[in-house]
Amino acid sequence: MKRIILAVLSAAATLAMTSPAFADEALAKSKNCMACHSIDKKVVGPAYKDVAKKYAGDAKAADMLATKVIKGGSGVWGPVPMPANAQVNEADAKKLVAWILSLK
Repeated sequence: MKRIILAVLSAAATLAMTSPAFADEALAKSKNCMACHSIDKKVVGPAYKDVAKKYAGDAKAADMLATKVIKGGSGVWGPVPMPANAQVNEADAKKLVAWILSLK
């Protein structure tokens, strides 16, 4: 009985830790972010894991990046600018950035 309970708790913990990531990856796909970005390799823009690594420990990064998602930006990752994304509202931008910054 104890093993069953431990197995169920372990499965629940795994699901809780992975479900938000899938949900946010789905949001990134729905907002066309994945047309220029990938989780673990450079496409047109940087890999999301590289973004997470660059801004790890930066308390101001989340707000700055959410603004950049909406308004666009240039000069940080090379010569290709990131266009503005009018289809992304502030709440979704913050959710996307929180997911990106959580990637390891």
